[in-house]
Amino acid sequence: MARALLLSLLLAAPVWADAGIELVVDAGTVLAEAAPAPVEDAVDDDDDAADEEGEAEVEATIAEALADAGLRYTSELTDDELTKRWIEAPESLGTISVGVTEAGRLVNGVSLPPGDAWQVIDANNAYGTQETIDFLIAAATAVKEQYADAAPLRINHIGKKVGGYLRPHQSHQAGRDVDLGFYYPRNEDPGHLSKKRELAMDLSLNWALLKALVSNADIEFVLVDKRIQARLYAFALDQGEDKAWLDKLFHNGAASLVKHARRHRDHFHVRFFSARSQELGRRILPLLARQPEQNVLIYRVKKGDTLGGLASRYNSGVKLIQKANGLTSTALRVGRTLNIPLRGPCTNCPVPPPLVIPDRCLPPSLPPKS
Repeated sequence: MARALLLSLLLAAPVWADAGIELVVDAGTVLAEAAPAPVEDAVDDDDDAADEEGEAEVEATIAEALADAGLRYTSELTDDELTKRWIEAPESLGTISVGVTEAGRLVNGVSLPPGDAWQVIDANNAYGTQETIDFLIAAATAVKEQYADAAPLRINHIGKKVGGYLRPHQSHQAGRDVDLGFYYPRNEDPGHLSKKRELAMDLSLNWALLKALVSNADIEFVLVDKRIQARLYAFALDQGEDKAWLDKLFHNGAASLVKHARRHRDHFHVRFFSARSQELGRRILPLLARQPEQNVLIYRVKKGDTLGGLASRYNSGVKLIQKANGLTSTALRVGRTLNIPLRGPCTNCPVPPPLVIPDRCLPPSLPPKS
């Protein structure tokens, strides 16, 4: 599982900047030039032990997988058909996740509709890939079917309709990140327990949600405070869940699906894989110039950068960059990502290998608890 996850992260689409290549992997791993860790998704180094398998073994595994990787998720579209549809009817391709979650955007974003099993908190920022929306609906519905009296699942930020930077997050840019509020007992206000949400949350409902996500969706990871994890783990174990499976979810080092993150004591941050949307994003990179409004370079701001300098370097314009990023001034913050509209094709933008998504970590079949 660890190798499969590592491979899937390596194959995520990169960010390109300057004369070199800055490759930023979705889960926070950085290759080549280091980038600032996302504030919202920061993980304590001393809480999550690194997976220390030998470098040679890891490199061999990656090389072998890359050699075997082929087109898996959009194989019904030939290159010619993809080009034709991208030029003539890009909306017919469905959602497209371009770049990575800390430096990406969304084409043909899908909004989360209203539903009895969930509550959309911010409809203007509830856009994601089709897979993300489908996974959310399936998980919330599964909880509601199991617990008919459960309050609706609170679904907070997903992303903008076109993706990109969404305050205050550094992720949530490519339609695959979602913040999910905890379930609490009905008619109970947990506000006075802002620092002790693990004592106020409904364990049965929140475990049902986490299990539904892991079982029915392609999960890259779930970020939540370790104190929340401890209570969910103990509850699930008491309910008769398989300990070995639970340990894979919670206690598997860097390969754990559930990871600790600071400031995640009142919600789950879920990052989904979106097989088709991500693969389309990879394949349309060389075609972006065929749709001028989509011909955008994703750039991470560095010390000394100015809007004028970036506009000159990438054959863009200051006003174009401001409009594309909702900027009202020329001030730039180091570490932020910008969408830079290009006036011509990007001739040196590399295309990553085909996407490989790991198998789901499914629970073993268990007899009903007596």
